[in-house]
Amino acid sequence: MANVTVYGKTTCEDTIRSRAFLDTHKIQYTWVDVEKSEEGRRTAIAKNPKNRLNTPTIVFQDGTALVEPSDEELGKKLRIR
Repeated sequence: MANVTVYGKTTCEDTIRSRAFLDTHKIQYTWVDVEKSEEGRRTAIAKNPKNRLNTPTIVFQDGTALVEPSDEELGKKLRIR
């Protein structure tokens, strides 16, 4: 089971970039398409400090989340240089 869950849209450029970053660094993650999963959509909204749907919303094993992170922010969280 992956320790990272990515909530996003297949057409979102930021989601595409974040998934590519995770793939490049061989980080396993669970993918949830918020356009197909109502539960995923609600989870992504709940993790956003402003209760809005922003993608990607990336949730980590410790329960923290990054919303629309840059590659630098994502790397820092995952301790990747």
